[in-house]
Amino acid sequence: MSVKFEDYYKTLGVKRDASQDDIQRAFRKLAHKYHPDVNKGEDGSAKFKQVNEAYEVLKDPEKRKRYDTLGENWKAGQEFRPPPGWETHFRGAARPGGRGGRGGGFQFQAGGQFSDFFEAMFGQMAGSQGGGRASGFEDLFAGQAGQGPPRQPQLQEAPITISLHEAFHGTKRRLELQGPTGKKSIEVKIPAGTTHGSKIRLAGEGLILKVSVAPHKTFKLTGRDLTTDVKLAPWQAALGDQVDVKTMDGAVSLNVPAGTESGQKLRLKGKGLPKPKGAAGDLFVRLLIAAPKSLTDRERELYEQLKEEASSKPGPTGAGTEDEIEDSQQ
Repeated sequence: MSVKFEDYYKTLGVKRDASQDDIQRAFRKLAHKYHPDVNKGEDGSAKFKQVNEAYEVLKDPEKRKRYDTLGENWKAGQEFRPPPGWETHFRGAARPGGRGGRGGGFQFQAGGQFSDFFEAMFGQMAGSQGGGRASGFEDLFAGQAGQGPPRQPQLQEAPITISLHEAFHGTKRRLELQGPTGKKSIEVKIPAGTTHGSKIRLAGEGLILKVSVAPHKTFKLTGRDLTTDVKLAPWQAALGDQVDVKTMDGAVSLNVPAGTESGQKLRLKGKGLPKPKGAAGDLFVRLLIAAPKSLTDRERELYEQLKEEASSKPGPTGAGTEDEIEDSQQ
């Protein structure tokens, strides 16, 4: 038994990595062009069958995967010999003179409505699911024309960007979706604590929203943890002090220990993104020592005096910058 390979991507005029939307657009264009009601010639009828067959396979992710696995190393029109046992696996796929059932919308008839390659690859699936009839062209437009039940939408992924404030507190978004019967508006609830990269499935819509959290000017988000910078005057770092720190739900007072080094981090537990079930993230406060840009005469005098009388000098650059002191919130 030899099976003739059909390059379905070439038939539809799309690349092998084409999206499902690209494949559907290409099919619609060609189906309208070669449909027997429009193109009466024999060439048009044969071309319509080829286009219809290609779409039946490539529109279904599982069938497309099987097709890519078996056909990726073959050229269009090339004859090949299947491996041992392949005929047994697809036994009953093609029945000359008979009809298959509805399985992904295939109809098998004597006279070669579909190619040998198509029947051998996908006929078994069609013949095992009962009767019925729907070609790819009919299946695409049946829901709109009232000729049959609409297909269940395949899961599609769409991006959505929210602010850090919305991620922390939760929000609602109204989306406009384009469906087979036109546009419709739905409200999507984004729960508090939604992290960057989270996915929200819209039940009954065949759509998954992939969430991106926009960068924030004050806080950096990593998982559920937040990081913010607070600048200290040299004397605050040396002597210790109490400073106000902004969080996502208000300001808190933070105790800065004496001898704090630039780059040292203090952790405020539970001040990161909330989690519906489990512990919330933390807020890390990075302390940066900022030298004054200008000094009064008196300040300069005091700094000069400190310079002369100081008994210690800073250690090597970077020493202690990764230290973290927990529970520094008062």
